[in-house]
Amino acid sequence: MRKLSISLLCLMTAATALTACGGKDKESASPSSSAAPSASSEASATASTAPAASDKPVTISIYYPTPDKVDERKLEDDKIARFNEKYPNVTIVKSDWQYNPAEIGIKMGANEAPTLFNTYATEGKFLAERGWAADITDLFNSYEHKDEMNPILQDQFKIDGKIYGIAQRGYVTGTVVNKKMLDAKSVAAPDADWTWDDLLNTAKAVADPGKGISGIAPMGKGNEAGWNWTNFLFEAGGDIQSIADGKVTATFNSEAGQKALEFYHKLRWEANAIPKDWALGWGDAVGSFAQGRTAMVIAGASDPVDQALNQGGMKPEDVLVYPMPAAEKGGKHTGVLGGDFLVINPNASKEEQQAAFNYATFDYFSDKGLASLEANIQSRQKDNKYYIPPVIEYFNMDSAYGAKVKDVYGKYTNVYQYDQKVLGLLDGKPEAQYNTQDYYGAMTNVIQEIFSKEKVDVKAQLDSAAKTVQEKFFDTIKVN
Repeated sequence: MRKLSISLLCLMTAATALTACGGKDKESASPSSSAAPSASSEASATASTAPAASDKPVTISIYYPTPDKVDERKLEDDKIARFNEKYPNVTIVKSDWQYNPAEIGIKMGANEAPTLFNTYATEGKFLAERGWAADITDLFNSYEHKDEMNPILQDQFKIDGKIYGIAQRGYVTGTVVNKKMLDAKSVAAPDADWTWDDLLNTAKAVADPGKGISGIAPMGKGNEAGWNWTNFLFEAGGDIQSIADGKVTATFNSEAGQKALEFYHKLRWEANAIPKDWALGWGDAVGSFAQGRTAMVIAGASDPVDQALNQGGMKPEDVLVYPMPAAEKGGKHTGVLGGDFLVINPNASKEEQQAAFNYATFDYFSDKGLASLEANIQSRQKDNKYYIPPVIEYFNMDSAYGAKVKDVYGKYTNVYQYDQKVLGLLDGKPEAQYNTQDYYGAMTNVIQEIFSKEKVDVKAQLDSAAKTVQEKFFDTIKVN
């Protein structure tokens, strides 16, 4: 199984632009039903280097941000207008369909999937093997900037040597903390090099169940619950699956898995630190944080920070981004490595696929892209809003283009800045290659048992989930 550990050096390559003040970043950062990957990378804009296209009239449908993402829609409208100036033969149809692994097969079967649609890091293998993502290897290899794409992200959609997606932005899951809530309870903010015990003690000290205030809001509904918990599995030294001799084997019912699940049990029953109504999806948990009803939330940091600052009225100094806590002092701060990607519909014609690729990369590595980024930051500044960069960009931050982006960020006080110490501690681990969403769903059922019943056999729950995932999904896989 492919593994990728991002030590700070690696991550700082992707995020050196940012300096201390309290960190952030995904995508979004949820695995399934959370914030959908944004179609327009906010640090981009023009397609002077896209592969050549014919003048034949072409119509493509593209992922269009949902109505609640007003700023992103403005950016997308601007991008469409600029794209049509260069490619007047291409008609753009807007689609606000949010990628869902339970719906993609139906969409493909009915030929209703957009030409260019958004997805997330877990889905590369899944989409490629089912023929639901176009092989864009030739298009990608003809792209002038292919070698400047950030391999930490782009390689996640390189399957058996072929390219099936275009990276947009990425994250390593961390913990976002409301410092104001800690201060109100005279609770000292823990050091960035923190542990599970630090998290538990902080969450317990801040929680006020009688007032509906939780110390931390781990997600307990939807696949994101399993995704949230997987960070603790990784920190304890565990893994989701192993691949050997052509077989995929569930490994999450290990000692590490038991240790991680017992920690969740402590948060719920010993510390009483999670919400009384713990069945929170991604949006519920992040919204709870932005509204000051929980002191901590686990996610790719950009969206919680964005909501806290731009919707919750919080100040940058009150929003601290931490890495995931190490299981023990001196351990790694491992978080799930994820990201947002764009995929081209394999049912599209060659001309449509070319146009979709040109649109996806239109703003990448361009001066007009920088101008669009700066205009976005300026617009937010006028509205007293903050711009929140991704932790991991689609490009290498130490590249020539990365230097230009850093220069733009440095001009404005409303660009949220990450704590370099936090970036130095981040350790990213990719999600499993096979049936990740199915695994998340199985673990969500286990987590709900843990949160709802104080007397529960943790090992039996893990073994049962592993048996289900193994027999229903992993046993059907033959690895070449």
